[in-house]
Formats: sequence, structure tokens, C-alpha cells
Amino acid sequence: MDTVLAAVAVSIGRVNKWVTNTGIQKHVFPLSQSIATADRALPYPIPGLACPEPARHLRPFFNVTCNGDGEGCVNSNGVRGTVQIIPVPSLPLFKPGDDIAAALEAALQRQNLTFEAGDVLVAAQKIISKVEDRAIRLSNVAISAAARQLAEATHKSPALAELILRESQTVMRTKPNLIITRHRLGHVAANAGIDASNVEASNGETVLLWPLDPDASAAALRSQLEARFGVQIAVIISDSLGRAWRMGTTGTAIGAAGLAPLIDRRGEKDLFGRTLQATLVARADELAAAASLVIGEAAEATPIAIIRGATYIRSEAEGITATLRPLAEDLFT
Repeated sequence: MDTVLAAVAVSIGRVNKWVTNTGIQKHVFPLSQSIATADRALPYPIPGLACPEPARHLRPFFNVTCNGDGEGCVNSNGVRGTVQIIPVPSLPLFKPGDDIAAALEAALQRQNLTFEAGDVLVAAQKIISKVEDRAIRLSNVAISAAARQLAEATHKSPALAELILRESQTVMRTKPNLIITRHRLGHVAANAGIDASNVEASNGETVLLWPLDPDASAAALRSQLEARFGVQIAVIISDSLGRAWRMGTTGTAIGAAGLAPLIDRRGEKDLFGRTLQATLVARADELAAAASLVIGEAAEATPIAIIRGATYIRSEAEGITATLRPLAEDLFT
């Protein structure tokens, strides 16, 4: 079998060399890109073939893992273009100090599931915040004069207004029952991301703040899961955020580890040979939104989903901050 695979690799390499030398490569785009992707599926390198940059972003034809300088495009599914979103039910109601990785392992064992290389785990922000003890009882909050003024203008609880101010760089817009802020981490969100839904309130009204450092939380959870399951994965922490000029919320990444949150496609060619000038794909946000289809917003009790078969660029260095538009480019505030 190894001999056959080696022969196939050599043959593909010869075809690629002929395509390149004859100058018709641009006319056989599907073939050249299929060859580039196949190079990652075979255990042998294809002679003379360098993976073109665009191939990192195509739907793969094979089980794909592109590596180089610690980064690469990953797809763990062997079926062309297929992406699975797997909900993980039967998880407990998490409390401060709980071990998410251990609970997840037990839940997966009950379903005869495990992680595969290249999977992406998407975890709802609330379970991370609960485990990190970011729940605050409003009756315990000391209220400042600025918070009282904000509460009066917006009809919000003074204690909630105080927490919003503490969690924000700046208050951007207000009206009755609405406060839009730039969160201390740079995200623009209503109420600085503070939420009371799915938070137990047996001892008085309690709200939940975002993790102190969602990227660090994602990295820690990823490390624990990779140690338990023995495969490389990526982890995203998501929350439901509104979007400028659009109604409704969608799953959005607020923390990430193991993948580049943005895919820069500038400089690539479109179907008609035009050079892409401004295309940055928010891959982490796309994955967070996809996972929200099964995580839900109310009483679904499914705070974690596993995405299998998605293509992304592996990265050890980038966090979700890379997705935040620099203030110098903000045309609206």
C-alpha cells in the first residue's frame, strides 16, 4: 500500500510540473487546487509542489492538515464540504471551581463520543464565567454617583449600572432600557456583556460578568482537553451579541485558542482573476455562530458544542483581540 501511495504522489507531482511549465495552470484552477489539497492527505510529499496560499482556505477534498511554522489549515472530516455541529448534552449546572474538562469527558463517554484532531470546541461564555466565579449579587454592589446618574437616565438598576461602568472602557450610547458600551476588552456590547439569564438567583438577583481574560480561559481549557484526549483541537468561548444596523443577536467569539480568528484573503484571486483587496474572514465568529444553532439561548441546557470538519488556520499566538477594529478606523463614534 505504501508503494502505491508513493507512486500516486510522484504521478501527481509530474502532472503539477507539466501544468506549471506549460503555463496553463490558471486555466485548470480546480485541478491545481485539488492537487494542492491532496498533498496534505497523502503521507508522501508531492515532488515540486508548494501549497499555494489560497488552498489553505478551500473546502478540502481529503482529510486535511496543513502545517508550517506552527500554523496550518485543518479539516478533520474525510467528506468533501461536510461540517458537523455536535451538541454535548447532559452537562451539569456548573459552579465556581468546577472542572469543565472532566465534566465534558464524562458526558462524551456517555454518548460514545470523543474528540478528533482538528475539532473545534465552542463553549458558552456563561459556563466559563460561572466556573471562574464571575457571578455578582446586585445587593452587594457599592454604587457610585456616576452609576446613579446612568441608572436614572436609562431606567436600569443602580447596582447594574455600577457594574456596567466597572466593566467598560466607555459608555457609547444610552436610551431608556439600553446601554451600549465598549467593554474593557474592546468589544462593543449592550450592558458590557453583563447578563442575568440562566443565572441562579436564590439569594437575590445575581448577574454574570464576562471572564477576566476569555483568551486565557480558552487556552487553559484547550490545554486540559488536549491532555485528556491526546489530539490537537481549538477552543472558542462565545456569547450572543447584537450587530450594528441589524436586529437580533448571533453567536460571537469573545475568546479563542488554537486557531487564527481571522483569515486574511487579501491578495488572492476571485473566480474572474480580480485581486481581493479587503477580504478578512471572521472564522472564529463564523464557528461561534454555527455552534449557537445547537447551544441555544434559553432552556436548552446545552452550553457546549463540537464542530467537526471546519477548515481554519491553526495558530498558537493569536487571540480574539485580532478581530477588534482599531479605534482609529472607527467611522461611527
